Amino acid sequence: MKLSHTLGATFAALTFATSTFAADQSIIVQSTTSTANSGLYDHLLPLFEDKTGIQVNVVAVGTGQAIKNAQNCDGDVLLVHAKAAEEKFVEAGFGTARTDLMYNDFVIVGPEADPAGVAGQSDVQAALSKISDAGALFASRGDDSGTHKKEVSLWADAGLDPTSASGEWYRETGSGMGATLNAGIGMGAYVMTDRATWISFGNKQDYTIKVEGDDDLFNQYGVIPVNPAQCPSVNVEPAQTFAAWLVSEEGQDAIAAYEVSDQQLFFPNAPKN
Repeated sequence: MKLSHTLGATFAALTFATSTFAADQSIIVQSTTSTANSGLYDHLLPLFEDKTGIQVNVVAVGTGQAIKNAQNCDGDVLLVHAKAAEEKFVEAGFGTARTDLMYNDFVIVGPEADPAGVAGQSDVQAALSKISDAGALFASRGDDSGTHKKEVSLWADAGLDPTSASGEWYRETGSGMGATLNAGIGMGAYVMTDRATWISFGNKQDYTIKVEGDDDLFNQYGVIPVNPAQCPSVNVEPAQTFAAWLVSEEGQDAIAAYEVSDQQLFFPNAPKN
C-alpha cells in the first residue's frame, strides 16, 4: 500500500477537534536545514499544533546527519531531500514508507563580478565546467546534506572532481546552508543553494542567481515516519498523524500558501489518495 493512501486513511480516521492526544504529546522531526532556514516550519507547525495539540520539535541538520540521527532512533519522523538515501533508509527497515511531499529547485548564486561568466546559464554542468576552468571560488557545504549530495552528483555529471582543488578554489565549509552562503559571500565564491533558503536569506549583498532552470536542479522532499519495529521509542500515533497531515489536502494547501516576498517557496506534490 502506498504511504499516501496509508497516511490519508490515518488522517481521516482521527478526530482532531477533540484532540485524541494529551496536550503534552510531542514528536521529534529530523529535518533538512532548508525547511527550517526558509521559515516553513514557523508557518506550518502552529497550524498543526493548534489542530491536534501535538508539539513538534524540529532538529534541523544536513540530510545525511538527519538520516543518521533517525537510524539512531533519535526521532519520530524524517523530512529530508535526498530520495535515493531516503529509499535506502526505508529498505533497511528504519522507515515505514516514504512519500513525496513537495519540491522546489536548486540555483547557483554568485557575485556581480561573475568571474566565471556563468550569468544566465541554464545548463548547470556547463556552468560548473566554466567555474572549474576559471578556477573561480566555489563554496560547498561539504557536509553530506541533501544539497551537498546533489552538488556532488552534478560535478560528477560534468565529468569533474572539484575535491582535487579542495582548499584552493573549491572551499568546503562543513556547515549548513545559511552559514555556507555567508561564508561564500564573504569570500566572493559561487554557492549552490536551494531556492527557498536563498529567497529567505537576508545577507545577499551584491549576489544574484546566476544559474537556474536546468531540470537537473529539481529538488524533491520526502516524509518518512520512523519504524517502531527498529525504534521502539517512536511516538507512533502522533508521528503518523503529523506525516498524514502534511500529505493531506489541508497540509498541502498550507505548504502552497507559504510565501516570502510574494514568492512561493515550496510546491506540494504528495500523491492524491
